[in-house]
Amino acid sequence: MTEYITVAQVDQLLGTGWEGSGDKSLAVEQANAYLNTLTFKAWETQPDSVTRAGAELAKEAAAGNLFADSEGALKRKRVRADTVESEKEYQDGAVARSGALEFIDALLSPWIVKRTTTAILARL
Repeated sequence: MTEYITVAQVDQLLGTGWEGSGDKSLAVEQANAYLNTLTFKAWETQPDSVTRAGAELAKEAAAGNLFADSEGALKRKRVRADTVESEKEYQDGAVARSGALEFIDALLSPWIVKRTTTAILARL
């Protein structure tokens, strides 16, 4: 597994206490695991935005938000006041995203290889 970020780098970028009550080493390991799922464009030296994204990922991981369960996007919500009834329906395949993950995506976006699919049909 490629190491994109280290504990020392996260400490330097985010200062002390970024991990809260989380485990620094585990958080950095999870951040690196996340970054290893992406396909990056080639670079001579790692861009600062990728390092910063790694630090932000580690912070999210330490808070338990990186590989956390999510409810997904709300499709329908129903509430009755008289008999106190509440109902929520989530969209199929929807995943909730935090603002921090949106920021991370913005940092990584210029360096990620966009995958396109091209269908090639062969005549039989």
